[in-house]
Amino acid sequence: MASAAEPHILLVDDERSIREPLAQYLARNALRVTKAADAAAARQALAGSAIDLILLDVMMPGEDGLSLCAHVRATSGVPVILLTARAEETDRIVGLEIGADDYVVKPFSPRELLARIKVVLRRVGERARADRPTGAEAFAFGPWVLRTGERELVDAEGVAAPLSTGEYNLLFALVTHPRRVLTRDQLLDLARGRELAPFERSIDNAVSRLRRKIEADPKQPTLIKTVWGGGYMLAADVTRR
Repeated sequence: MASAAEPHILLVDDERSIREPLAQYLARNALRVTKAADAAAARQALAGSAIDLILLDVMMPGEDGLSLCAHVRATSGVPVILLTARAEETDRIVGLEIGADDYVVKPFSPRELLARIKVVLRRVGERARADRPTGAEAFAFGPWVLRTGERELVDAEGVAAPLSTGEYNLLFALVTHPRRVLTRDQLLDLARGRELAPFERSIDNAVSRLRRKIEADPKQPTLIKTVWGGGYMLAADVTRR
C-alpha cells in the first residue's frame, strides 16, 4: 500500500502498453501513481488530488500534452515532465517555453525517467526550503505581493495568481533587484532551473507569461520593462514586509 509520504505522480499517457508497466515500475520505486489515459481524466485527477509531479505524454488524441501543460502552468506550480516522441530541438524548446520542467524522449529507460523524477522533486523541495528562511518575507510592488513563505503571488484582494517554478524564480530575481537592469544571462543565473535553462530565449518567454499575469496591459507593460540591448527591469518600488 502506498504511503501518504510517497510523492504522488500523475501519469498521463493514452498508450496502455506504456502507461500500465510504467505505473507499476514507479510504484515499485516508492512513488504513488495515479493514471490518466487522456487530458480530461488528468484534469479530473488534478482537481481531486494533491499531485506532486505530472508525467505528461505530448502526443494524445483530443487535447494534447502541450495544451494540458499550458493549463497546468496557468493554474498551479505542479512540476511537469513531458514524455515525447519528438526528437527535434525546436519541439523540446516549445515544451520548456510553455512551462515544462523537463522532458524525456521516447523510447526512454524507466531508470533514467525515475532519476529525472527524483531530480525535479528534489529541486522543487530544495527551492521550497530555500524560499522559507527563518523569517519568510513578502515583497510588495505595484498592486501585487510576492510571498516567499507560500511561494505565492497575490493581488490587492488577496487572490492568488498561480506561478510555475520558473516564473516564481524569475519574479523573485526581479523583486530582489528592483529598478536594476538585469541581462538575460544574469536572470538565467538568478533564476536557475530546467524551465529557464539552457535556452536564453526561455527568459523572454517566461517574461511574457509573467506580464500576462501581472500587467494591466501586457502589450504595454509598466512593471516589467524591456531595456533594449540590456535585458529586463522591474520598474516599481519594492517594499519588504
